[in-house]
Amino acid sequence: MLHFTREEFDARKGRLLTEMVERKLDAVLLFAQESMFWLTGYDTFGFCFFQCLVVKADGEMRLLTRSADLRQARHTSIIDNISVWRDRGQADPTIDLRDMLDDMGLLGARIGVEWSTHGLTAANGRLIEARLGSFASLKEASDLVPALRVLKSPAEIGYAREAARLGDEAFETMLPLVHAGADEAELLFALQGSILKAGGDYPANSFIFGSGPDALLCRYKSGRRRLDAEDQLTVEWAGVKAQYHAPLMRTVVIGSPTPRHIELHAAATEALSAVEEAMRPGRTFGEVFDAHASVMETHDLVRHRLAACGYSVGARFAPSWMDPQMFFSGNADEIRPNMTLFAHMIIMDSDTGTAMTLGQTYLTTEGAPESLSRLSLDLRVAA
Repeated sequence: MLHFTREEFDARKGRLLTEMVERKLDAVLLFAQESMFWLTGYDTFGFCFFQCLVVKADGEMRLLTRSADLRQARHTSIIDNISVWRDRGQADPTIDLRDMLDDMGLLGARIGVEWSTHGLTAANGRLIEARLGSFASLKEASDLVPALRVLKSPAEIGYAREAARLGDEAFETMLPLVHAGADEAELLFALQGSILKAGGDYPANSFIFGSGPDALLCRYKSGRRRLDAEDQLTVEWAGVKAQYHAPLMRTVVIGSPTPRHIELHAAATEALSAVEEAMRPGRTFGEVFDAHASVMETHDLVRHRLAACGYSVGARFAPSWMDPQMFFSGNADEIRPNMTLFAHMIIMDSDTGTAMTLGQTYLTTEGAPESLSRLSLDLRVAA
């Protein structure tokens, strides 16, 4: 069940160990599921409970997890040494972790910790500090693996391309069904069902899917409605393959687009073009956002835009497909070749009740970025 070769996993571990030497770390405690997946192939949603992958500076790796994930780890990963903490009343798996670290010779060591992840709750983080604070020197290392994951290998890029293809085909499956009177439930079924039917995966977060006033929302919400004769439908979805995501975003107009729809679509298209121009090596994530913001300001849309316009994407797990590297003001992270980056132009005019979005995933190169989607950026209008 491995999605990558042993040689690729060895190369990834080599990059991690090199960075650990730079940071003078004797070991790292990885709690982010995407970190474990990237490093070993371990694929599970069991991170909602306590688990930890320990990586020593000499390359030794040990996983501490629950019994429910023992076979999961054996089946999907290259991890050989797996320990299980037992579910029971008043269980404290951080004691098991401390004992494991002691067995690995890490008493008094300098240990990096992935604190900033959905895979480590605040409650478990407090237990780690209580159990390990006097055992070892704990150092912030939340950015360690994400900084390595942001640059994609040829094999990862292959999965991103496949994810983008699935995303394109899903939209093309759904679009003919969009018309006055159409049920949102059937449209969402067509969109998500197309990806699953083609061998894709569930996304790390729910698709954004809303019409009418809900078209102005940037999050999924429960509840379905039928489209009116004059309506708008905002969709943010992602093709997913081997957990690699390629998001897209569109607003489809049902009936006749209003002058405001046309105006906002023109602004979104211009802003996306400016973002593409800025998404080049030597520029920063902050500069990409500034290119977007400048166009929005020119069109007097500052009140109607968001404070971010995209982010890095890759192999991610619930509750979000967003990686930490984001397009917002002042972000000094550099654009480099072989990143997969999602740019979204989101304009929500609450004054007129008009929504407009436009977004797709790019592969950065030595020059101009390459769109991984073949979908047209034209305004989509359905009868």
